[in-house]
Amino acid sequence: MMAEVVEALSVKLDGVYVDCTFGRGGHSLLILKHLGVNGRLIALDKDLDALNSEEAKSLSEDSRFSLIHGSFVEVQQHVERLGLVGKINGVLMDLGVSSPQLDEAERGFSFLRDGPLDMRMDNSKGQTAAEWLASTEENEIVRVLQTYGEERFAKRIAKAIVEAGSIQTTRQLATLIERAIPFREKHKHPATRSFQAIRIAVNSELDELQDGLKKTVEILAPEGRLVVISFHSLEDRIVKHFIREQERGKPTPTRLPVMQTHQAKLKALGKARMPSEKEFNLNVRARSAVLRVAERVAA
Repeated sequence: MMAEVVEALSVKLDGVYVDCTFGRGGHSLLILKHLGVNGRLIALDKDLDALNSEEAKSLSEDSRFSLIHGSFVEVQQHVERLGLVGKINGVLMDLGVSSPQLDEAERGFSFLRDGPLDMRMDNSKGQTAAEWLASTEENEIVRVLQTYGEERFAKRIAKAIVEAGSIQTTRQLATLIERAIPFREKHKHPATRSFQAIRIAVNSELDELQDGLKKTVEILAPEGRLVVISFHSLEDRIVKHFIREQERGKPTPTRLPVMQTHQAKLKALGKARMPSEKEFNLNVRARSAVLRVAERVAA
């Protein structure tokens, strides 16, 4: 959804923008193409492989571009350090796992490629998926599989994981899940939901998303745009509810008096957008993408 992102950000020639999830720089490259000589783009990524990629090295030659190792949860502190709070004209958050992360077996994200069971987006710190499974109680694994993966056979899978003891590779885990599930869904690998759920838990993705969204509001200039691309219903629900709360305020219990009016910080721009049929045909991984846009309201 490259063209849609640039359109949604409404890129100004001299604007200042933040790409919270650099990945392999596709969105960053396109934003830079729409910026003038006085424009600026700050990109973040917590994946060291992204920072060391050829794409990152190439874009870093552009004086308008800065690339920082960090999560979008830290976006406010990085922008504060640069003296740009309240001056950001647009923030992009492209959520989920990047194609290189899925394609590289050693990262441990894909059940289709055998590799170490890692799943960390920032593989410089934190527990791997293997370590998380080995140290987590069965009832917590059930909760994660049910909540983050909407897995109907969560109890069977969690029991099999605990009984297996040490699970070190993606193939070991995928095979265990296949054996634990009594039947397969059509056109869906039986490990799909569980791998998603474990990845979300290992990276605290939903908690970070909620925190990161709050930080973007604080750094945006009046009429600055927040553009978010999510890839599953749990992410999109958080984004949708966040924008609604920033626009309308939290629901008030009907029998309680309203003590103060809500001061809107964001307003939604249009409805959620999905990939075109052309993009879906070119990139099957884009099939579940949802793009939402909001604009900072002047105080």
